[in-house]
Amino acid sequence: MKLWAGRTGGDVDERLSAINNSIGFDSRMVRQDITGSIAHATMLGKQGIIPPADAVKIVEGLKDILSDLETGRLEIDMSCEDIHTFVEAELTRRLGDAGKKLHTARSRNDQVALDIRMYLADWIDRLTALAKDLTGAFCEVAEKHLETVMPGYTHLQRAQPVTLGHYLMAYAQMLLRDMDRLRDCKRRMLVLPLGSGALAGTTYPLDRDYVAGLLGFHGVSRNSLDGVSDRDFALELLADLSIMMMHLSRFSEEICLWCSWEFRFVTLADEFSTGSSIMPQKKNPDITELVRGKTGRVYGDLMTLLTAMKALPLAYNKDMQEDKEALFDALDTAELSLSVLAPMLRTAAFHPATMKQAAAAGFINATDCADYMVRKGIPFRDAYGVVGRLVRHCIDVGTTLEELSLDEFREYSPVFDADVYEAINLLTCVRQRRVPGGPAPEMVRKAIDETRAELQAY
Repeated sequence: MKLWAGRTGGDVDERLSAINNSIGFDSRMVRQDITGSIAHATMLGKQGIIPPADAVKIVEGLKDILSDLETGRLEIDMSCEDIHTFVEAELTRRLGDAGKKLHTARSRNDQVALDIRMYLADWIDRLTALAKDLTGAFCEVAEKHLETVMPGYTHLQRAQPVTLGHYLMAYAQMLLRDMDRLRDCKRRMLVLPLGSGALAGTTYPLDRDYVAGLLGFHGVSRNSLDGVSDRDFALELLADLSIMMMHLSRFSEEICLWCSWEFRFVTLADEFSTGSSIMPQKKNPDITELVRGKTGRVYGDLMTLLTAMKALPLAYNKDMQEDKEALFDALDTAELSLSVLAPMLRTAAFHPATMKQAAAAGFINATDCADYMVRKGIPFRDAYGVVGRLVRHCIDVGTTLEELSLDEFREYSPVFDADVYEAINLLTCVRQRRVPGGPAPEMVRKAIDETRAELQAY
């Protein structure tokens, strides 16, 4: 059955079918297609556009089709052109002429625009739930490591002392922004295109606001041309997912580094690690390497749709059918990536002693040593120079600031006293960074509590 047979005979070259048919991927939207059709049929009956009795038959028939699909009593006919064709054909097979009235005052153009909006909105909820769980995992692990001192880095060089808890909560903040972007995207997504027709609306007295209310949309599109040709919501979602995957990739890179013998900050559980077929000593963080690699797929999906849309005149063009495969790939990739990282993080074994050792060897308390001198009345720039020379001395003799004798300190400045050792103690350095957003345990605890409170909104 071809919904467009009439102007042409409907019989097409098999190669046209191969490139034209979309049921192989848009069958994923069958629930949304049927749900949207139920709302449309209900409105048609309410408005008297079709006999109310026929509207009732159509609604019940659509519900039966959905039930049969969910229970396995009915399978989607993959020879159909698309999911819309399949549903309408099956409805007509069951109801006869009443089923043929479903498509009154509707085009596949505004129908598919509705389906994809509903489908993506449902997926935003799924991905948000997974992002929420991963954010919760960051909070859980951070809570256990409020005083686990480790080096913070700039340029991948040891820079200043932080804690593992503070480090992990940085990623929690990224995910909170990701969820906020998804929520905002969904708000713009839930604008009803149905009623736009093919491009110029319809002469039937539709009640678009009624349909919007039935489907949980908060408004209707204001221009029928835009209603069928808009894919901004899809592009926005792909952009949001690209940013989120970038965050997951950055965290994945951290884990790849930290699992190495050069760092040895963490060991992944065996169930989230792989080995080598030739090197028996290997335990590889393939899970995070794959997330890091899959990020490029989502970037590619965004570029695919941007490129498909960049030169399309109004209104609908069949190029827009290419939106779904890119979207579906990005959704699946993001879902998988989010779902594996939370249990991996919760089962990972972090190594506080190794982290502290790395922090001690990196002179990351040098700024605190300079700040100590400032409190003694030395201008910061002068203090900076003194501590720089102290660090150079430590490197030359193979020691650390904490291991210098008081006499050695005083060779560089008379302001040093015994209290310098407490001032440059790594845990003291962290505890004194009480600025909001800082790594002091009390500040990280506050960040965890605030993050958990924010998560309640999702």
